[in-house]
Amino acid sequence: MLNVAVVGMGWWGKIIVPLLKTSKKITVNTVVEVNPASIADFAKQHSLNVVTDFNAVLKDPSIQAVVLCTPHTQHTDQIVAAANAGKHVFCEKPLSMTRADVLRAIKAVNDNKVALAVGHERRFEPPIIEAMKIIQSGELGTPLQIEANFSQDKFLTLAADNWRLSGKEAPAGPMTATGIHLLDLSVGVFGEADRVLASVKQLGSQLVNGDTLAILVSFKNGGHALISAILATPFEGRFAVYCNKGWIEVRDKTHPEAPEGWVLTKTLRGGIKEVREFPPAPNVLANLEAFADAAEGRAPYPVPQSQMIANISALEAIFKSAKTNAIVSVES
Repeated sequence: MLNVAVVGMGWWGKIIVPLLKTSKKITVNTVVEVNPASIADFAKQHSLNVVTDFNAVLKDPSIQAVVLCTPHTQHTDQIVAAANAGKHVFCEKPLSMTRADVLRAIKAVNDNKVALAVGHERRFEPPIIEAMKIIQSGELGTPLQIEANFSQDKFLTLAADNWRLSGKEAPAGPMTATGIHLLDLSVGVFGEADRVLASVKQLGSQLVNGDTLAILVSFKNGGHALISAILATPFEGRFAVYCNKGWIEVRDKTHPEAPEGWVLTKTLRGGIKEVREFPPAPNVLANLEAFADAAEGRAPYPVPQSQMIANISALEAIFKSAKTNAIVSVES
């Protein structure tokens, strides 16, 4: 069992801990929270030791890994510190906010020979796994274009000063909340991005950082991704890949926080639509346990570091494009 500490006990940390308590590969007894009184009842319920200092976890030889559920701009320095302390790192998305930072984080991980994983749980959804296998098999031919949407209205209830809504932690409005997942899947299909054009607007809410985001990503291999992310409409989620012999789409039935499964639709030229239902599956836990497998040497983590870097490189370009309304080249 991999002994981890969860760092940051906000909304997502409180989801991660109960999941880890069900795992047969990971154990969690310690969490880091700067305001321990705010989680006193939660800590008692889950038998947790609460510490206020991240460094206390890094100095604890019994803790083998950290799960970072902290504000985005803290990730890189925390990854580097954890790696230098010999701890394996699972980091919530986005891994970093700039290409320079993600390169620094990955260098620290590799120099210290520890595992690194990222909270892109969409890659661990059974229909996404199936769709990626079909695309990679060549059955659908050459991937041409992606259309993807991840919209929700959950952030409308957040306080105006919540860090998830700040220009510092969440440039380009919905991008770091939901758009980043679709960018990651697009990188999984096409590889490195070449150019981006992004537009973010405040159209239907009080979210001053923007509630409506549209992105066109062009990839080095010639493909495109059309990504939509909105924070002012009820939930909708779909990921579709169009190829020269057919297309495939994964559509969420409900928001991933309370999943009811997915619908996968595949169509080949000359054929009819094939529709498959997928029941709910613990994809967040599957990602965490894949991290445990990598940390303990049972299997490589299934998301290559090259794709982690490509994702953040494109993310940085999207931030710049949304700010300037200009086409921005992706650094490589």
